[in-house]
Amino acid sequence: MGPNTVSPRPAGPLAPAEAKAIALDLNARAGENALYAATRGEVPDGRNTSWRISPEPYAIPRGIYEQLAGLGRHLLAFTLAANKLYQESVKGRQPAWVSTYLDQGKPEALIEFQRMNRFKNLIPRVIRPDIVIDEDGRITACELDSVPGGIGMTGSMSHDYASLGYDLIGGRNGLVEGFAALLRDAAGLENPVVAIMVSEESKDYLPEMTWVSAQLAELGLEAFLVRPADLKYAEDGFTFNDRKIDLVYRFFELFDLKNIAKSDLLQYATKKEQVVVTPPYKAYLEEKQLFALFHHPVLRPYWRQELGEESHKTLESLIPRTWLLDPTPLPPQAVIPGLEVNGVPLTDWRQLVNTNKRERQFVVKPSGFSSLAWGSHGVAFGHDLSTPDWEAALEQALQSFPRTPYILQEFRKPAKTSTSYYNFRREEVVAMEGRARLCPYYYVVNGEAQLHGILATICPLDKLAIHGMADAVMAPTRVDDGPAV
Repeated sequence: MGPNTVSPRPAGPLAPAEAKAIALDLNARAGENALYAATRGEVPDGRNTSWRISPEPYAIPRGIYEQLAGLGRHLLAFTLAANKLYQESVKGRQPAWVSTYLDQGKPEALIEFQRMNRFKNLIPRVIRPDIVIDEDGRITACELDSVPGGIGMTGSMSHDYASLGYDLIGGRNGLVEGFAALLRDAAGLENPVVAIMVSEESKDYLPEMTWVSAQLAELGLEAFLVRPADLKYAEDGFTFNDRKIDLVYRFFELFDLKNIAKSDLLQYATKKEQVVVTPPYKAYLEEKQLFALFHHPVLRPYWRQELGEESHKTLESLIPRTWLLDPTPLPPQAVIPGLEVNGVPLTDWRQLVNTNKRERQFVVKPSGFSSLAWGSHGVAFGHDLSTPDWEAALEQALQSFPRTPYILQEFRKPAKTSTSYYNFRREEVVAMEGRARLCPYYYVVNGEAQLHGILATICPLDKLAIHGMADAVMAPTRVDDGPAV
């Protein structure tokens, strides 16, 4: 056996003493890992993580795994089609309102930059949907992230669980090895010099991207973690530690450009092909309203043609019905496509106010290009709010349209699931019922999107928004070949 191989862990349930020992081992490993230094002490029960530690990876039925493993090519097809739709709209070959919507609230300089012909074929190299399995057994993508966090955290946990003998989706080092391949492919070089650039706005992710850069170095890739001000610019491009940078991995949101040191120089160097930046500066590909455009009846022929029958059918099931909350009044004979209450089509968003909680199974959230448009910020669940609060959430969304468009999305309730975690106060592993979110990481290399790992987050049943929190269990995933439940 090599230095990174261990005996596979036998299938079957863990004995209580073994489960406790594994959880404490994982907690001790987290205590030695600089990635978790910032979160230590946040939870006063002895944990070295800000989430609950499970002694096992989260088990996904093989049927669900196979669906997720094949989903990358459909999401890549969607991304390519969305990129083309925007460009065709700008050129007048598709409705002009498409690019108007996607450019809403963006600075003119960014709009001009992202429309440059030399960038037309560039797309994000990381595709990470937020997936839930709903109560009908459907795989649902609540949203799509192309600048996702979690790569370092999931990769580090994968190291720890794999070292204990667990067979994980993506393996021990799949997330980092795939990331290295992605960076090489994006740069078009076998040995590029890479700068992973983390902004002040994204500084909470510095520890995990520091971990990623160190792991890349172990794979022989020259990668530096930098803040925007760290790079030096000369006539032929950017340098760091006297090394010319070939590629910048952009770990910051485009709404934050005005606060990024040397952002104008970075765009200039990109335009002059002195450096490659990925994800590309394409704010329209980071908008949640793309899901609304996918469901728009006028655009259905476009999506069918560009995606092909199989991908279109897959995405129709995957993407919940979504609408852009545009407050423009409709003429009397018009209706909002596909939006009904008790079988009656709606003609005004405010008709959703006077509904009961059963009738408003919807989520309202910012579309993008805003500090509110990530995590669970700015999200309102209609069925969880009183009528006055629901009205206020809708009104805020409609009033924000000129600067920060919001979407309305069908809420598909995640199915119940179960997991376990180590309770430090009781000093034992306990069972927990909850609802799960799966975050699969697809990397685009050589024109294909391959799955390299999945992070599971399981929150207690009383939580509507599923995200990393003190009461959540977070773990990498494995395939369960037992009977699906």
